[in-house]
Amino acid sequence: MRTLIIATVICSQHVTSGFTTPHQILKPIELSSTSLRVGTVLPPPTKERTVPKEVKQLEDNNIQNDISRIEPPNLATVSRMLPPESFDVDTKTSLFYFGLDLIAVVGSLSFLNAVVTSSIYHSLPIWGQALTVAPLQIVAGFAMWCMWCIGHDAGHSTVSKKKWINRIVGEISHSAFCLTPFKPWQKSHRRHHMNHNHLTDDYSHQWFIREEKESLHPIIKLSQKTRNFQLPILYFVYLFVGVPDGGHVFFYGRLWERAKMKEKLNHAISVAVSVATSGFLWNKMGFADFSVVCMVPWCVMSIWLFMVTYLQHHSDDGKLYTDDTFTFMRGAFETVDRSYGKWIDRMSHHMMDGHVVHHLLFEKVPHYRLEAATEALVEGLDKRGQLGLYKFIDTPNFLQEIIRQFDENWFFINENQVVRQIAKKK
Repeated sequence: MRTLIIATVICSQHVTSGFTTPHQILKPIELSSTSLRVGTVLPPPTKERTVPKEVKQLEDNNIQNDISRIEPPNLATVSRMLPPESFDVDTKTSLFYFGLDLIAVVGSLSFLNAVVTSSIYHSLPIWGQALTVAPLQIVAGFAMWCMWCIGHDAGHSTVSKKKWINRIVGEISHSAFCLTPFKPWQKSHRRHHMNHNHLTDDYSHQWFIREEKESLHPIIKLSQKTRNFQLPILYFVYLFVGVPDGGHVFFYGRLWERAKMKEKLNHAISVAVSVATSGFLWNKMGFADFSVVCMVPWCVMSIWLFMVTYLQHHSDDGKLYTDDTFTFMRGAFETVDRSYGKWIDRMSHHMMDGHVVHHLLFEKVPHYRLEAATEALVEGLDKRGQLGLYKFIDTPNFLQEIIRQFDENWFFINENQVVRQIAKKK
């Protein structure tokens, strides 16, 4: 219940405009009082915070060349920076968090349903009904988001070392409660991790070069012009329409190229769970109550999901790579760690403030190890003189930040942010 109460503060947030990237090493530019200075590196949001020394500035004014000279350490080196327990996948601990989120989701949705079906609720005018359920829908949607994060761990096989446990947890948390077919999502999400910040091969993110805006397809231009109305439906479009990866309910698009029938049948089980769950609830509750109790919280969850995904992977000067310059480590270090506030970070299972480590070791480190692992990564990079590879942005006012960033940048990237060749060290 504490989770539910704390979540009600979400809509009251205001925002900062600071925005940095993992490779950012520009001369310091003062931003707002609650944001970072560009070029200043802070440790992740854990315990007491101190500001390490600033990264040594490079004199070259060419951002692309400067950043392309910073070669990340290899994965083995990064792994050695972390304490051994970072890689301990403990099934009991994972299921404990899964149980907490299950209670939160079932409890919040059940309470919302009890209110919606009460005589007092039906005696209210429409506007009174809306005002009554809105806070409860926000709470339930946030609880679903936390549950989604557990399914995310299951998709990376970090709930348990046993595949069948990961599958069951994934089907319950994703397919049933979050109406996100687990196996199709797992397939596309893994490709995102393997191709993160590749100009054309990155899944879950579609990038467009700003200078080529006028040559884009008319439908894409229309999507960009109507971007500010799309936030509540973008996850729906991703799952059902299949933009940009391919359908997660109907199997078409690049995600399913060369997929065998056996694989499709296995993935269809997840689709069946989602369809059966939504169909059962719709039939039992009726369309109106199903929409109010289930689908509006689902939209709240989807906004959380898109917001977190976008802010962890987009920035004003983030780098994209081509076939000639992309490596897994370069792409992974483009991720930005953020803090939305201590309790929100914890309830979201460190999806935001431990995302860099997650991208580096996405099938090795469970969510309850990310906090300590991130501290160790920062310390290890500092010792190597590569602290500039890691970026953290304190983002307590996250709602306005996603609105601002999505409005200003959408999915555009500037040509000078595309690393087409790696400059040699002088």
